[in-house]
Amino acid sequence: MQAISVFDIFKIGVGPSSSHTLGPWNAALTFVQQLLEIDVIDRIQIDLYGSLAKTGKGHATDKAIILGLMGYQPKSVNVTQINEIVLKVQKSNILIIQSKELHFEVARDIIFNSYMHERHPNTLVFRAFVGEKLLKQQLFASVGGGFIENEILDQKSHSLVCFPFPINNGADILTYTRKNDRSISDIVLQNELTLRTNKEINQQIALISETMLESIYQGCCTEGTLPGGLNVSRRAKKICDKLTDSFVHTTRNEWMLGIQNGSKDFSIINKWVSCFALAVNEQNAAMGRIVTSPTNGAAGVIPSVLLYYTLFCDYGGIEEVKKFLFTAGEIGCLFKKGATISAAVGGCQAEVGVSSAMAAAGLTEVLGGSPEQCLMAAEIAMEHHLGLTCDPVIGLVQVPCIERNTMGAIKAITAANLALESDASAAIVNIDTVIDTMWDIAKDMHTKYKETSEGGLAINLSVIHPNC
Repeated sequence: MQAISVFDIFKIGVGPSSSHTLGPWNAALTFVQQLLEIDVIDRIQIDLYGSLAKTGKGHATDKAIILGLMGYQPKSVNVTQINEIVLKVQKSNILIIQSKELHFEVARDIIFNSYMHERHPNTLVFRAFVGEKLLKQQLFASVGGGFIENEILDQKSHSLVCFPFPINNGADILTYTRKNDRSISDIVLQNELTLRTNKEINQQIALISETMLESIYQGCCTEGTLPGGLNVSRRAKKICDKLTDSFVHTTRNEWMLGIQNGSKDFSIINKWVSCFALAVNEQNAAMGRIVTSPTNGAAGVIPSVLLYYTLFCDYGGIEEVKKFLFTAGEIGCLFKKGATISAAVGGCQAEVGVSSAMAAAGLTEVLGGSPEQCLMAAEIAMEHHLGLTCDPVIGLVQVPCIERNTMGAIKAITAANLALESDASAAIVNIDTVIDTMWDIAKDMHTKYKETSEGGLAINLSVIHPNC
């Protein structure tokens, strides 16, 4: 089984979807690299299958592919210029690939095939031609969280033995932590040090936490209507404005200090946590910059719980952020290895459910919980997301997706509190059992509830509102 870094789980990218936006974007970037050896190309065609085709336009899959083919990086692209870049291609029918102009008609060359490909529910195939001659073809599967797979990438997978503490399941975590008298984050750090230096790790942690915080703050400062056609009004700023009515702030630091010094009433804290989660996912829905955690559709849970800890608990500095993210990230790795983090494969239990489990474990560790309690918290959070479907209305990561992040965040905090007050050795269900169960449910779940917009709210809301 592949060794996964927590920095693969936490990717800085662009919304609205990790599997439908970030994954195809990464696939396009990879395919372009395969074209370096070819001198002349006069046409590129992309076929999208299954969930990618059914909800691709709502998830900006076509835009992501264009940006990837042109060499823009999700981590660094100016998000305010994305629509302008794509519109220019659509109007001119010219795509610039590796400094060369290529005739490209979006409606003709990006093909939405609604039927499933045998490889994966999120499959896309790139083809490059000169005349009618096929020069290069590459198939990708976007498997959730921005991860992509194909025959070339599969050959580059790392073995678990490259880590000093190879982790395949929750039982492995408990074996290592007990034997070495270490926390989960300690074990994860030793694994990460085989991939990068301590300085590089600290820089990456700082960048991830800064991006998470900025996505919350920008979401709390931005009003208006989200793109896509549902006319969903942003709510985070309205909630934030009501909650900050008692203090003046002109900078992010002043804003955070005002919240920290404000009311600690349960209702107020609950509203802030919900506001934080809404803010991130409203940014995500508008193709803003966020951190996959472990996916874009669930990107609001971990930042909101982390900021809850920072502002309302006994915050201990950036080292505590590192512990939180390492523990949370390793839980995400467990679900990716043992089940899935793709809604197209497992429904929303694989996205918001997993992110809630991750946040619960991370919060438990920084609040002083044992490794056993961290895993218990993750199990509790996922146990109460089992069977959660993915039914985005008209394929947009807006309804019900944005609100679901607030639910996932609150469940994570509750799960952490329950675990901290419990004897983890007496737990009836463990993390490995709940991961196996989630995977069983994912396989049994009807396809229409797996990010196809063919079931649940996506259908019933369309019946009530034909314009949807």
